[in-house]
Amino acid sequence: MDLSPTLHERLAQHAVPLVDANAETLAGLGELVSDPERQPIEIVTWPAQGWRPVDPGTGNEGGTTEGIFRFWWDGEVYRGANEAVADAYLLGWSVPPLAARTGVQGASRDHVLLWHANYHPDGGQLFFPLERRPFVVPLAPPGDDLRPDAFRAFWFDGSKGLYIHPGVWHEAILVAADEGRFFDKQGKVHARISCDFTKEFDCLLQVPLHRS
Repeated sequence: MDLSPTLHERLAQHAVPLVDANAETLAGLGELVSDPERQPIEIVTWPAQGWRPVDPGTGNEGGTTEGIFRFWWDGEVYRGANEAVADAYLLGWSVPPLAARTGVQGASRDHVLLWHANYHPDGGQLFFPLERRPFVVPLAPPGDDLRPDAFRAFWFDGSKGLYIHPGVWHEAILVAADEGRFFDKQGKVHARISCDFTKEFDCLLQVPLHRS
């Protein structure tokens, strides 16, 4: 898949509702994490290719990988880099992308306009804030027939982290501060299934960064 957005001036903005992250609102999607060292990471057994089953105890031995997942603002452009899988990303913008400027100071950060989301079929993923500042995560239930209105934005006060179950749609950890660093632990296979909102729905997800 070409992981680059299709940008034009008429992209719609789909507003994602913001909810507080707690055990009830996260049910079926993930869990609040107080101690990242004790949080188990689910690893999904490799699916059988035909009628013969995968041998017990195999197909789930890839283990986990971990590192720092860093997110930062470059002016009005939001970026991320995950050392656990040695990859970097263009994640979104605080203004319509064709007008977004890099290197500017004092840019407004009321929301992030996201163009992409993904899920991992092979395992779960843990994010734990190193600076303990508030952050927001957009999540949607499993299933490939994804629609923009399936997403909710979950607000965290920074005292706890987030564990995301396998198959749950998500995107970046969103911060209003200049930078946010998170301990990341996830399945080492790191299979990724993606949705590009600009190509599939001709829109961007508008995810708020602040509680009203």
